[in-house]
Amino acid sequence: MPAGTITAIRQQTNDAQRVNIFIDGEFAIGISLNTLTRMRLAVGVHLDDHGWQQLVACEEADQAMQKALRQLERRPRSVNEIYRYLQRKGFREAICQQVVARLQELGLLNDADFAERWVANRRTLRYRGERALRAELRQKGIAPELIEDALSGEKDELGEALRAEQAARAVLARYLRHTDWLTFQRRLGGYLLRRGFASDLVRPLLLRLWREAHPADDIDDEEPY
Repeated sequence: MPAGTITAIRQQTNDAQRVNIFIDGEFAIGISLNTLTRMRLAVGVHLDDHGWQQLVACEEADQAMQKALRQLERRPRSVNEIYRYLQRKGFREAICQQVVARLQELGLLNDADFAERWVANRRTLRYRGERALRAELRQKGIAPELIEDALSGEKDELGEALRAEQAARAVLARYLRHTDWLTFQRRLGGYLLRRGFASDLVRPLLLRLWREAHPADDIDDEEPY
């Protein structure tokens, strides 16, 4: 750890937001302008071993924060997603906790809001049933009570049965190419079940859709799919 006096601060050639710090005439570390400001660094400032450790920690936290913000720019994330992402990037536990806590303070990480947005999006655009939504949110690390709040609190404009029908009709032509009932119910039924729709909704829906396309077909509605 190079304790000593800062003798030069030079802007990096390829990144105007970063500078190189020289201590006693030797290159010591590259840091962001954020770190430079927070640490109040300037030419002539003396850094002892403790000051150097603070500088390194401050820069690590800033790097972690910038990576987390870039992830959030792409799409909303859960607390667990950001935390695990920073861990995978090799940041220390304390830094991961610090960044997550700061993002929560800023309102940029909020699992309740994330869960509500996720449910609204998946119900509207992806035709997901409640079982699938619960599983997806659990994978995102959302607490069970927040999952239930999101599922019950988010206004369900269509209802589970109508969403299942919309999901089925969106791909119906593909599955009607199969001319026999057993193949149709097995394949389209599997498609709907994988999207989290309950079997007691799927079974009568399959029967109704098949009979719409094949009104003269006498089929056994008790046959399993």
